[in-house]
Amino acid sequence: MGEQLVLQEKLRKAIDQELSERVSVHRKNIARLQSAQEGVRTLAAPVGNRPLVLLAEGDSWFDYPLVGNGPLLGDTDVIAHLRNIGAMPPTVLNLAVAGSTAVGEMSLTRQSALIAQLQDKSNWFHGKPDAILFSAGGNDIAGESFCIFLDFNDGKAAGLNTTRFSRALGMVEACYLNLFAIRDRVAPGVPVFGHCYDFPIPNGKHPLCVGPWLKPSLDYCNWSVGKGTAIVHEALTEFRTMLKGLEANPKNKFHLVDTQGTLDAEEWANELHPTPKGF
Repeated sequence: MGEQLVLQEKLRKAIDQELSERVSVHRKNIARLQSAQEGVRTLAAPVGNRPLVLLAEGDSWFDYPLVGNGPLLGDTDVIAHLRNIGAMPPTVLNLAVAGSTAVGEMSLTRQSALIAQLQDKSNWFHGKPDAILFSAGGNDIAGESFCIFLDFNDGKAAGLNTTRFSRALGMVEACYLNLFAIRDRVAPGVPVFGHCYDFPIPNGKHPLCVGPWLKPSLDYCNWSVGKGTAIVHEALTEFRTMLKGLEANPKNKFHLVDTQGTLDAEEWANELHPTPKGF
């Protein structure tokens, strides 16, 4: 137990150091962009004359430092690709941490850090980001807890226990609503963009350092990969429906990037993450 606590503390400090370095690099980028613009026009110029400046909070879809299932060779996630899109790529302050749950992202510690960065004027051009990117919910369902939402296959069970699963979705939804409330208080008017993940194949494939996240629970509850794929599809369809409901309320200022049905089988690196091309 003592060794485990020491390792957890080392991991926490490493994450804190990584996030601190990201913030430092971001502020230097903003200072450089401001200096460049001041030589041409005032900072009241329209957004089209400068890069979008975004804040990202999320999980491994925004913070995936592997190449497929390979060694640490640099981030290959959604944010890494956004930073290379177009003639004027966005500048992103990325606070995402791989493995995060929605509940963890909206915990007291992470929420306080998010608010601190939103309120720090040196991070933004006009006091707040142009948009907030949010990736959350997958880890609240997958992993060791996935078995909670499965019926045991006795020949009669349906697979996904929709009653128990709806309770988990309710907690994830609460986290999104909490983020919107933070935005309204600290950065009013800033839109939030989220995504709904794609449909993975629960085949047990995973990196050496973590996982698998789906197949062990399916095996435990006596479901085949084929039926398990249908169960995961149903669960993520329900997740998308919940997010579409949030998008439908204009007060949320929430935009859902519909990522379901995007990836081919060969664009999945493992049970939860795409290949670099997939990202």
